[in-house]
Amino acid sequence: MASAPRGHSQDAANDLTGPDTVSNRLREDAANKPDLFDIDDQAAFAAWKKGVKESTALDFGIDYNALGFAATDSLGDTSSAGGAFRFFGEWELFQRGRPDSGSLVFKVENRHAYTDVAPAAFGNELGYAGSPNGAFSDQEWRVTHLFWRQRFADGRGVSYLGFLDVTDYADVYPLGSSWSGFLNAAFQNGSGTIGGEPVGAFGAMIGRFLNDHLYLVGGIADANGDPTDIAGGFDTFLNDFETFKSLEFGWTTGKERLFLDNAHVTFWQIDERNQAGTPDGWGVSFSLSGGFGGDAWMPYLRGGWSDNGGSFYENSISAGFGYTRNPGQSLLGLGLNWSRPNESTFGPDLDDQVTIELFQQVQLTEGFEITPSLQFIVDPALNPKDDSIVLFGLRARVAF
Repeated sequence: MASAPRGHSQDAANDLTGPDTVSNRLREDAANKPDLFDIDDQAAFAAWKKGVKESTALDFGIDYNALGFAATDSLGDTSSAGGAFRFFGEWELFQRGRPDSGSLVFKVENRHAYTDVAPAAFGNELGYAGSPNGAFSDQEWRVTHLFWRQRFADGRGVSYLGFLDVTDYADVYPLGSSWSGFLNAAFQNGSGTIGGEPVGAFGAMIGRFLNDHLYLVGGIADANGDPTDIAGGFDTFLNDFETFKSLEFGWTTGKERLFLDNAHVTFWQIDERNQAGTPDGWGVSFSLSGGFGGDAWMPYLRGGWSDNGGSFYENSISAGFGYTRNPGQSLLGLGLNWSRPNESTFGPDLDDQVTIELFQQVQLTEGFEITPSLQFIVDPALNPKDDSIVLFGLRARVAF
């Protein structure tokens, strides 16, 4: 089989999780990439890390990410920029090297803004009902992952227990990563219709292949989870018990093709959060994708519907494709989204929005990539003065 589009790993099928999981990120970073300039200035560090893994079973990575936006029009600021330092890894402590291994998984981050407004909040400046990118916030130090991962059933199943990120396993697909795929939330989990997805929240997940083609994934997490204060997560989970639940049923042509040839439906429900002042809600999302032309092309059709719950959208449909001529060196992505803003989140009688995103990821050296992007927003629902806005973006990542 030809190599898959960036963000997919065949080994990720073992965990039934998406491109931003720690294990998948480690595998992608360790793989030899056909970079544009054929420069590998990190070979010595990579060899040292490999030795650490072989002797201690500890695998880890470090990266720094940056993102800048410039908009043609805005209600406020017309530019925004921020960065994120991440230290992540997994320590295989049980049944090392075996299908039913157990590992401690962790990710510590520092997300910070270079400008007065972080990219994660830039939608407010544009009058856009949604988020042109939700990852590059100004939260500073946070713990996104700290959980035990246990594989079972000879590697056909996986479970998490601890502080986890719901977006790792709920309605994922290869192009839906803020760090390596589409930037806009309309092209990520739930197409913007899933409300209040907890990150760094105490919870549990379990998933299993039912046969060679069908799988089931479910989870529950503290809806009040705060990655900047995970110590308080036990208190909010046990005392408030306001939770986010998800259940996904999916089909694939084969385990090794999990996210390339995939169809799934995801159901979710979130409780009312008293302190946050958000209502309860529920919804359903779907995803269809497939790899063609030696897996150089990956078209997709995704969408969702929600009833309250603090989501961006009540209804949303996204379609597009990813294309890579040389896997690992470049990835082109194009997406078109139609969305109807959620009245309980943004208010009544708002116009529908159309968003187009185009990006081109380029691997310049073995450990350094850049991704210029363009977002074209038609009828931003909270902006009465602009019929359309063009948003230019540049994302960069250096990994060690």
